[in-house]
Amino acid sequence: MVAEQNVRELENSAVQLSITVPKDELTAEYTKVVQKYVKSVQIPGFRKGKVPTSILEQKIGSGMREESVYNVIEAAVKEALEHVEDKYRPLPYSTPALVEEESIAKDLAEDLKFAVSYDIMPMFELPAYTQLTVEAPKVVVSEADLTKEIDRLREQNALVVDKSAPVAEGDIVTIDYVELDADGKEVEQTDRKDFVFTVGSKINFYQIDEDVIGMSKDEVKTVTKTYPDDFEHAEYAGKTITLKITLKQVKIREVPELDDDFAQDVSEQYKNVEDLQKATREKLEESLQHHLDEVRLGKIMDAILANVTITVPASMIEVEVDASWRRFVSQSGLPEAQLLKYLEFQGQTKADFTAQWKEGAEHNIKTQLVMDKIKEKESFEIDQAEVDAIVEKELKDVTDPDTRAYYVHMIEDDMKFKKVNEFLLANNTVDETSEVSYEDFMAQHRH
Repeated sequence: MVAEQNVRELENSAVQLSITVPKDELTAEYTKVVQKYVKSVQIPGFRKGKVPTSILEQKIGSGMREESVYNVIEAAVKEALEHVEDKYRPLPYSTPALVEEESIAKDLAEDLKFAVSYDIMPMFELPAYTQLTVEAPKVVVSEADLTKEIDRLREQNALVVDKSAPVAEGDIVTIDYVELDADGKEVEQTDRKDFVFTVGSKINFYQIDEDVIGMSKDEVKTVTKTYPDDFEHAEYAGKTITLKITLKQVKIREVPELDDDFAQDVSEQYKNVEDLQKATREKLEESLQHHLDEVRLGKIMDAILANVTITVPASMIEVEVDASWRRFVSQSGLPEAQLLKYLEFQGQTKADFTAQWKEGAEHNIKTQLVMDKIKEKESFEIDQAEVDAIVEKELKDVTDPDTRAYYVHMIEDDMKFKKVNEFLLANNTVDETSEVSYEDFMAQHRH
């Protein structure tokens, strides 16, 4: 069908594919279209299927010619794309669009000439990606960090028990409360039963932490509270109220001692405190190393990207942003329609909200493209036994040969992709120019 085709590169990782189709192909397609309408069109004075071609052409000739042309265009584009170089194939989500569609001739007596444009995978040459030097912080797990983590484990294993002594800060109390008016009568709809909070947390509406300190179980206390003008609950700002509090229960958290019994309670794998501390340090250092590697890889990738120009087409960025939006909706636990309504209430559209993700999406795509090229260039080998073990575990229920082969290829490709990270870390230098505490570093990078 296609007599001639050629590709011209455009800006922003797009191309224009020009195609020429012989007029004979147009004539043949027009004949098919005419025959279709001869069989289906009903015109007054003629039986269905008996309309003369000449009459049909008078009535809808221009429409049939246009349909013929577009049928040929669709078939020609499909054929032409099968013969373009791999680097000029359209992205899966980039639909070829006609160039200057209004000027495409609908004359069946001439060869059909037209062009389509579409986005392609960005083309670039890899810059140097080894023997680079980047800066990253030095971070170590200190004894204080280890102690803090052990204390956290102790808090997790604390028991909540009844307390007979008066309330002190840190106790967990259960109270009833109600506001009283000037005559000492209870104010309707201000009462609360069995309210539980930790004294000192200030997580209570009336801010009565200090007022319950010293109270004993079953004690009833009346307090007067005056709130500042900038009180967080505007309806009480600058107001004075009387509150009756009934203490119903006092509990205390008993944090276990750091001894061998505690270590054994945490895990049967631990025999003593030393085992617990060793295992805890290993977990902290493993987590730290994971995050340090992420930071170092990010620095290395920034150094690589600084020496290469990659033009990412808008369609790639939109797909990445849309994927981020779907993850956001999923993580929110709310229906998409509800989130869109909320944005509308805030005076925003989805496009407004997701615009903030575009820069990060573009960076992620560039990183992925560079890593893909490194993977291809280095031709990493993978352990077939490891592949077989993963396949056996993850694909044991997949029996269709084609489906299984597809997933096996994905597993192998993923394993090779992971080797890019190992390769970059092993073949570049990281200067630890500054020291950052474990706590500060993890606060910024834990996710």
